[in-house]
Amino acid sequence: MLNMAEGLARLGALAEAPVTAALGLAFADAGFELAIVGGPVRDALLGRRTNDLDYTTNARPDDILRIVKPLSTATWDIGRAFGTIGAKIQGEQVEITTYRADSYDGVTRKPTVAFGDTLEQDLVRRDFTVNAMALRIPGPALVDPTGGVEDLVAQTLRTPADPAVSFGDDPLRMLRAARFASQLDMQVADATVAAMERLATTLEIVSPERIQAELVKLLATDRPLPGIRLLVETGLMGLFLPEVPALRLEVDEHHHHKDVYEHSLTVLQQAIDLEKDRHPDAAPDVTLRLAALLHDIGKPATRKLEPGGAVSFHHHDVKGARLARKRLQALRFDSDTISAVTQLIEQHLRFFGYAEGAWTDSAVRRYVRDAGEQLERLHILTRADVTTRNKRKAGRLRSAYDDIETRIAQLAEQEELDAMRPEIDGNRIQEILGIRPGREVGEAYRFLLDIRLDEGVIGPDAAEQRLREWWAARGA
Repeated sequence: MLNMAEGLARLGALAEAPVTAALGLAFADAGFELAIVGGPVRDALLGRRTNDLDYTTNARPDDILRIVKPLSTATWDIGRAFGTIGAKIQGEQVEITTYRADSYDGVTRKPTVAFGDTLEQDLVRRDFTVNAMALRIPGPALVDPTGGVEDLVAQTLRTPADPAVSFGDDPLRMLRAARFASQLDMQVADATVAAMERLATTLEIVSPERIQAELVKLLATDRPLPGIRLLVETGLMGLFLPEVPALRLEVDEHHHHKDVYEHSLTVLQQAIDLEKDRHPDAAPDVTLRLAALLHDIGKPATRKLEPGGAVSFHHHDVKGARLARKRLQALRFDSDTISAVTQLIEQHLRFFGYAEGAWTDSAVRRYVRDAGEQLERLHILTRADVTTRNKRKAGRLRSAYDDIETRIAQLAEQEELDAMRPEIDGNRIQEILGIRPGREVGEAYRFLLDIRLDEGVIGPDAAEQRLREWWAARGA
């Protein structure tokens, strides 16, 4: 809840920061206005951590450069065409942008850049009222022409102008609405939601890279579910990640199964909570969160109605991994992220065999080997995948996973499980068998690796003897 008195005090502290105060005086002495604008003002009012500050002014780029040069150790003008000048002042990097009054053609997201003359004109063209506030400096004085403070108090997200016009100018703002709904715990105004539904298809002019960036920011929030629900309900998610709304499987009166869509959202939130419990100081693990959201997307394509009212989803893990790879590639995710997410999806069912009966040490080693660098994420995803309301069943699964993690730790301590590999490397295999690099070396390596997994450490001499026996049995 916004405490206005405390928020204004934080704004005052923001204006008195050394770099901001120095800039404010310099621009005022030169006869120009300067203000902190957008997210930093909003976050200061809410008591949220403020990182980079965005400044805006009625000064044109050449004037900005002239004013900041005496204060800075470096300047850059790569954004000059858009009115932005960068500088390093007292060790901090700052960016200052001329007031804007851009217009859009509705065909692309690229605006026709035009400089504005007033701060109010600049603010009303922004995405949401809570981001359309500014703090004039020196002074300071809060400028809020579109009712951003009132919307913060009411926890309502709406556009400064008609939402149809705002989203028509830049369709990516519809995805930002979902992100801010989650990030700021706000309800999106009805008229804004209605415009998102009507204009959903205009998202087609937005590049996959931009969509990916907003999806990542949404998943990086502590509570992404409200934003995901909004994207699904407005039809936006179906345009770039259709496998998620497809999880809302039709349920008939004769065959019953868990609501896969709601289950997936629960798994996502539980994964986030576990991630924060286990690694409280780490950055949000978007790779894990993608895997949690998408882990069951193979179910719609593999659903089979069985006799007696049962429903099966055989091999949905493999199917889901393939679907995820295709979709993440289309969204231009990097190859490491795609590989990690698809591996987690493909392996997310592996543990449940352990819950049904104790594994040998060999099986535990294979679990660790197959998980590789994704083992910790797989731990979290598998635990999060338990959403049953049956307390006895949930407790049994939790205990089983406690047990497998304990056994993994014990085996790791005993055998350096993290460095799982045969006791004889490829070069030594070639020396022992008198062969050149090729397929046979790989087969021999895998043979020795199986021994390592099944029996643990047997010593290099014993490994060499077993290798020679294997080679002789092949008739080589």
